[in-house]
Amino acid sequence: MLYNLSRLGYKCNDSFLLCGLCGPLLCLPPVFIPAMDCFKTVIFISAILLPLESLGSDRPNFILLFADDLGFGDLGCYGHPSSITPNLDKLAAEGLRFTDFYATSPVCSPSRASLLTGRYQTRSGVYPGVFYPGSRGGLPLNETTIAEVLKPLGYATALVGKWHLGVGPGGTFLPTRQGFDHYLGVPYSHDQGPCHNLTCFPPDIKCFGFCDLGAVAVPLMANETIKQQPVSFLDLEKAYSDFATGFISSSAKRKQPFFLYYPSHHTHYPQYAGKMAAGASSRGPFGDALMEFDLTVGNLIQALRDSGVDNNTLVFFTADNGPELMRRSRGGNSGLLKCGKGTTYDGGMREPAIARWPQRIKPGVTHELASTLDVLPTIASIAGAALPRVPLDGVDMGDILFRHGPSKRKAMFYYPTDPREKYGVFAVRLGKYKANYYTRGATHSDSTPDQDCHLTAFLKRHDPPLLFDLEADPAENYDLNPARYQDVLQRIQAAKADFEEGMLFGESQVEKGIDPALEPCCTPACTPKPSCCACG
Repeated sequence: MLYNLSRLGYKCNDSFLLCGLCGPLLCLPPVFIPAMDCFKTVIFISAILLPLESLGSDRPNFILLFADDLGFGDLGCYGHPSSITPNLDKLAAEGLRFTDFYATSPVCSPSRASLLTGRYQTRSGVYPGVFYPGSRGGLPLNETTIAEVLKPLGYATALVGKWHLGVGPGGTFLPTRQGFDHYLGVPYSHDQGPCHNLTCFPPDIKCFGFCDLGAVAVPLMANETIKQQPVSFLDLEKAYSDFATGFISSSAKRKQPFFLYYPSHHTHYPQYAGKMAAGASSRGPFGDALMEFDLTVGNLIQALRDSGVDNNTLVFFTADNGPELMRRSRGGNSGLLKCGKGTTYDGGMREPAIARWPQRIKPGVTHELASTLDVLPTIASIAGAALPRVPLDGVDMGDILFRHGPSKRKAMFYYPTDPREKYGVFAVRLGKYKANYYTRGATHSDSTPDQDCHLTAFLKRHDPPLLFDLEADPAENYDLNPARYQDVLQRIQAAKADFEEGMLFGESQVEKGIDPALEPCCTPACTPKPSCCACG
């Protein structure tokens, strides 16, 4: 089989040509290969021939599922007694379920930046907090996303769902500018616009609450064009499912490897669901929204099977941050973990995660430490793609996935929603031990009985840090006597110092501010704004 070199983006230096024909590939002077097209079967690097597996249509496909505001205890396979998540539960039964998997932030935009780049949000400048419809900043274009890692290898790339990494002037930061061929979705959180007058459940049950008044109605975008404003929540999930399954089918028919990223709006406030899930769960609006997401997961898996690519596709599922407990029964559940969204307790950043690849990943459960940071290096390694030439914070999870072996990740560093060099990380996990140097509650977790979670639990420095054994005490209830664990604290402090020494904070993209004129409007010349922005 021959592979077009130029399409896959490899080249030799100016004095040689890269060529291979059903055998070893070499960089040769042009005189040795007259009138021949250049193809590759292996890469010649630094005088070493490295075999490259699964080129072209044989390369594996990747589906990355990312839930929103989903707690560690929200899925049936993670112990929730009334959640209806049969497809995610089956994903876990057929794949590898993680018990110690972490996001990098307890809120949305920073967490998504880290997932797509393999770098802490402090490096890319996606802090403090999140982007808004009129934000001037976004994920910097010099950051390399998973889609951009895979594109040189001939991958088709698509994003369906919630972007929340900036829109910017003229759509500067949209997914189509960040490596994605196709995009259908809401470019930020679906509560970042008025929702009190919108229908969230059939036949005409209005959304719970008001969401963000004073902004434009939430738009649905197709690539860089507004397709509908405001979006129809009753029809949104079906549109996403149809788009995603169509992308899988068309890519498979072309025998083109693909990367599909589906960051769902579910289960973020305000919860919504169409006719297939509305009222179908026993858990109320949150359960209906979660069930609707689960139905789409089932549709994607069925599309893989129908297209004949199920056995050649890695499906990875996780979530961006912990549950918004202030919403009470509408806000999710962190299980036995402490607090939730907005905090650096484990309930804010420890997430469910599942990896499934038939015949490649043996079903089971892993207690190894892993993170959203590790997704990019893992996908790059499996695909045979080059890593970005920047400091990465992620590691390859291959040993965990394919051998149920130990993790290359030894530590996890917890940044708050508003990281500052002055404070550094709020907490460090090393092995089974977690040290909390700073603690603080959050509005997002304000309604729980635990007072440590509330907004009134102001920033507190701990010296020595609060130390917990997360295997014996995952709820962070019983801090260990520092006098008896000096060796552990010394190792944690050394890891913290080494990490912070190598952390270079990027310019804050969020602090570039907001310009209402940048809010997406399908009728940009209309008045009065924002109410006149309506179409579809």
